[in-house]
Amino acid sequence: MLEPEAESDSRLSSIRRGWTPTCRVHFCIHAVFRHQVQLADPKQVTQDGAGLYDGLPQEPASPLSLFVPPSPSHSGPFGSQCVPEPGRRSRVVVGSRHPKLAVQSFPHVVDVTHYEDAVGKANVVFLAIRREHYSALWDLKHLMEGKVIVDVSNNRRINQYPESNAEYLASLLPNSVVVKGFNVISAWAMQQSCPKDASKQVFICSDSVEARQLIMELARQLQFQPVDMGPLSSSRDIENISLRLFPGWKGPFLTAVALSILFFAYSFVRDIIHPYVKHKQSDFYKIPIEIVNRTLPAVAITLLALVYLVGQMAAAHQLYYGTKYRHFPPWLEGWLQSRKQLGLISFFLAAVHLLYSLSLPLRRSERFLLLNTASQQVRANVENYWNEEEVWRVEMYVSFGIMSFGLLALLAVSSIPSISSSLNWREFSFIQSTLGYVALVIATLHGLLFGWKRAFEEEAYRFYLPPSFVVSLALPVCVILGKVLTLLPCVAYKLHQIRKGLDTNMYKCQRLEPVGSATNVSPERVTIM
Repeated sequence: MLEPEAESDSRLSSIRRGWTPTCRVHFCIHAVFRHQVQLADPKQVTQDGAGLYDGLPQEPASPLSLFVPPSPSHSGPFGSQCVPEPGRRSRVVVGSRHPKLAVQSFPHVVDVTHYEDAVGKANVVFLAIRREHYSALWDLKHLMEGKVIVDVSNNRRINQYPESNAEYLASLLPNSVVVKGFNVISAWAMQQSCPKDASKQVFICSDSVEARQLIMELARQLQFQPVDMGPLSSSRDIENISLRLFPGWKGPFLTAVALSILFFAYSFVRDIIHPYVKHKQSDFYKIPIEIVNRTLPAVAITLLALVYLVGQMAAAHQLYYGTKYRHFPPWLEGWLQSRKQLGLISFFLAAVHLLYSLSLPLRRSERFLLLNTASQQVRANVENYWNEEEVWRVEMYVSFGIMSFGLLALLAVSSIPSISSSLNWREFSFIQSTLGYVALVIATLHGLLFGWKRAFEEEAYRFYLPPSFVVSLALPVCVILGKVLTLLPCVAYKLHQIRKGLDTNMYKCQRLEPVGSATNVSPERVTIM
């Protein structure tokens, strides 16, 4: 699209050594092509891409061409933002099926012309059109021979077609070199002079190594981080990346939702239905705050226990089979990979629980309850209602809750990629494993202090159901006991040896007896297992 001043180079390597743009740009297509890429006959291109670029002409560089969507009314957002700012010694050319209508989407200094003119002036073409509009390229097939075609399209569904858009485009243009890239970058990111961290990675693939390197260097000049994905067959995975919605969060999220429904229903039956059935007392006003606030900590501590339970199950798997080389079952492998998501959801629920707890004194029902308690104290002629045991219980209960939340915050912060990358493995393991178990223990003590003696009171078992804190603390207590078991010297030593590489599998440890005399064994007949 750009046509800067004439340059004369002889090799593509001169392009990769560094481009010096002649104009400042903030969009997809950088003012890069001070050098013109002369392509060899694609039929003579070797499998590894060698021989693709024979040299560069001694004439002014051709611009980089851009196709905008053939919409009769306007150009797409990606095509509009892929236009660089024209400089003093360059001009911009955009190809469109309706140039008179598309010119409204670009600056007045941009030359918006037909497809034929734009393609004829460039050796690298960016296609900002969807797959259903590939038919518009049929008449331009002869003009695209020997050119690098960059496909930036995406589909509307995952695996929508048998082949990827880039592979389909390569079959339509067999004499062109198709590169898949820039499809994971939004039009908003193209407007940023310095792309945000979340939008920096650009996945690029092509059957031509030279074409991949060319587009990757272009991405670097645009301050993106190119990722070489290999041959064009990887384009299906690249096109599916932008269509996935939190693929690693589906299982943990559904687990959190299921646990929330379970604990909410349990608390609803005990604290709302039971008083209504037994005493005709309507406590439905407790649903928005109290019932939700009892559900949140129960789900949070259960998810935190699940994070460390799977590690103990993996250790039990290794101890049972006596080796670390046996693959985990698929469900256990998926569980291990979901620990980060489970921990972050646990931290989120704990934070919401903290906010709910702080809002409890602000409720009107709490004020009425306080007035009723004071009125009853006056009628009973009680001057001092101080309860030393209850005071200490609440003080310790609140203190342990604050400490456990602080440790959870530390675990969540250390899982941020920019933070975890600055830690070595021992530091990261200490925070996530050692401090994680400490957080689980303190959170369990927080729950035990909250319940105190109610687990042993008969009236606490409504409908013969134990209190909510008893149910929610069952799994964390089991995980803590399991950790204590793995810390026993006899278990810890064997597990440590297995993880160092010891294989105690009885089938793999069978010795092969040498054939012939045992006293005179030839070195060629000794088998090392």
